[in-house]
Amino acid sequence: MTPTGPLLGLLLGVGLLLVWRSGPRAPQRRTGPRSPSRRQQRLAAAGLTGINAAQLTALQVGLGMLVLVVVLLTTGTVTVSLVFAAFGSALPAVQVRRLAVKRQADLREVWPEAVDNLASAVRAGLSLPEALAALGTRGPEALRTPFARFAAEYRSSGRFGECLDRLKENLADPVGDRIVETLRVAREVGGSDLGRVLRTLATFLREDARARAELETRQGWVVQAARLAVAAPWVVLLLLATQSTTLDAYDSPLGTALLIGGAAVCLVAYRVMLQIGRLPQDVRVLQ
Repeated sequence: MTPTGPLLGLLLGVGLLLVWRSGPRAPQRRTGPRSPSRRQQRLAAAGLTGINAAQLTALQVGLGMLVLVVVLLTTGTVTVSLVFAAFGSALPAVQVRRLAVKRQADLREVWPEAVDNLASAVRAGLSLPEALAALGTRGPEALRTPFARFAAEYRSSGRFGECLDRLKENLADPVGDRIVETLRVAREVGGSDLGRVLRTLATFLREDARARAELETRQGWVVQAARLAVAAPWVVLLLLATQSTTLDAYDSPLGTALLIGGAAVCLVAYRVMLQIGRLPQDVRVLQ
């Protein structure tokens, strides 16, 4: 057998495989809309719809570089500067997470009123699209913007299902997902029990918001204690870094290892302390 025989056989097999895969058995490429990333969902939950994930990443990198330069010029210590640059780069993501939690808590307080308005509108004879559009002008202030967008999109397209999907994206809230899916089922199935279902849902949401508010008030001291315990040693480090003897110590390999170990311990302790005092969170299972 010539040396080119196996090569020709391999090329023939690859060619036949490509011909076979180019027909009806070819893999189909997904053409549907891509689901947003986890970071983009967090931005939507925080109400920051004008910022995308790439812009947030750029902000983190820019802030980290700024903190690096400022601390380096102040202390002249590369190791300490890198540690605080890491803290500075994580600050925007932490702020987005805080805004998301705050917005979810604010929406939890106003959803019962919004559901009562929907139930009253349905009982008065309005259609579901009209009742939802009315929340854009007469609903709670925190919910007017997404429902006003729904009203504008429904007037322009008339496609109730697609407008509900856009409403869920704008709300980015677990309670909003449940309400939207309830309205979708009521629209498709029909029936006269929608008003009673909405009133029952409003009662449940009020009881849940009241119980969660009491628990979050008691939980507040745990969160504040965790933040204070994590921030205190690094504030002391920043003050000590202005002394020349301290700078020399932290520029050594042992000082670098001490800073890295201390940062890891603080991070783990902070996460464990928050996990102990964390309340069950609503998850968007109906996205």
